[in-house]
Amino acid sequence: MRSWLLSESHGFRLQPVHDALHHAPMTDWESCYVEGNTPWDKGAPSPPLSAWVKKNHPQGRAVVPGSGIGHDVVMLVESGLDAVGVDLSPTAIQRARARHPAHADRFHEVDLFALPADWRGSFDHVFEHTCLCALPPSLRQAYAEAVHGLLKPSGVLVGIWFINPEMDPGESGPPFGISTAELDLLFPSSQWQVLEDFVPATAYDGREGRERLRVLRKIP
Repeated sequence: MRSWLLSESHGFRLQPVHDALHHAPMTDWESCYVEGNTPWDKGAPSPPLSAWVKKNHPQGRAVVPGSGIGHDVVMLVESGLDAVGVDLSPTAIQRARARHPAHADRFHEVDLFALPADWRGSFDHVFEHTCLCALPPSLRQAYAEAVHGLLKPSGVLVGIWFINPEMDPGESGPPFGISTAELDLLFPSSQWQVLEDFVPATAYDGREGRERLRVLRKIP
């Protein structure tokens, strides 16, 4: 698998994220969607996420950060959740609405680091899949604070964490892998209770054994 961020010659550019986040460099996701450079979009929801939802039957209000074309959002809605997706890229949101017209009002062009005030503490679940690994590691703490703020007391974060992305020599990401030890630090036991933690048996082709499913409950 090629890295999502290669070089200017490959069509992937950098742009600064929100000023409050110290101008950390981020991939220009809008250009990626416009130019068709979207290798993370597999055309279907995350297999381990789908399997977890089918087994556990979660209910309530849910949000998917970095929802892209919306496969995970639609899977959650069809499973009975009141789910919405957010993405920085207007083209991703437009394509999600066009691809899933029955659910078009569930996709929002929203910056995870500048969320609407009325969203704070209003979700029962956050479903993570390829959002954290797309962010520079310097933004991980801001990500953790954002998802913590979205959840109600005792809300649940269900994450498919990319532990070991395959990288070509000399490439650094994204995707940026994260170790289990780093997950422990990012989601400390003072704020989160680990409910489940395992390597899922199902995955996209080529990702077998390289992801981890960790479910965390926000401690009130």
